[in-house]
Amino acid sequence: MTITLTTPALLFPALSLLLLAHTNRFLALANRVRALNTQYVTTHSTHLLGQIRSLRQRLVLIRNMQAVGTASMFGCVLCMFLLFAGYTLAGEIVFGASLIALLVSLALALWEIQISVDALNIELNVLEDDQERRRRAAGLPAVPTAAELEE
Repeated sequence: MTITLTTPALLFPALSLLLLAHTNRFLALANRVRALNTQYVTTHSTHLLGQIRSLRQRLVLIRNMQAVGTASMFGCVLCMFLLFAGYTLAGEIVFGASLIALLVSLALALWEIQISVDALNIELNVLEDDQERRRRAAGLPAVPTAAELEE
């Protein structure tokens, strides 16, 4: 397969949007960390410790997603330079490496999303437990939880 100078250029819009999405996730996570910090200082709630562990893991993943995504874009630019200079084989190899870096970045994004869902489930469990305590205190019958409904 022969690639032209425009082939790696096709990835620029996708890579730019991907890096923007990673940055937005990072900013949202930073805000969540600050909010959890404030919440923990005032309540010392133990369920927040699970959230904090999750956030730490997600921060590392997002940093790695951004690094690998940036490496993918760097590889595309290097590939274009190599193709422009007439080093077709080297350009093809670098382009292949850029595609692999993009796949790694996407795989890390999927992993981060799974951790995010797990963290949201922690919050939902706390809400369900709180609602159940309130219902029992009011003498109302128990309502099945989402986990019980899935069984």
